[in-house]
Amino acid sequence: MARVCEITGKRPRVGNNVSHANNKTKRRFYPNLQKKRFFLPEENRWITLKVSTKAIKTINKHGITAVLKEAKAQKRVVA
Repeated sequence: MARVCEITGKRPRVGNNVSHANNKTKRRFYPNLQKKRFFLPEENRWITLKVSTKAIKTINKHGITAVLKEAKAQKRVVA
């Protein structure tokens, strides 16, 4: 599965490693993704999402239902 957050849509970014001699080589910056289970009380079931740590904080603040509804409206959610 791709390294993409299912809520925020964060993906790997491209940048450079820069040495002390200022030599530049390509590298990738990966999002901090975690597999996390969330309980949906209105459906009375658990879902597993691959989400970034920022998405986990957003879910804790607003609730899983509100975040999923917004993500579906923006067509980002996979689950």
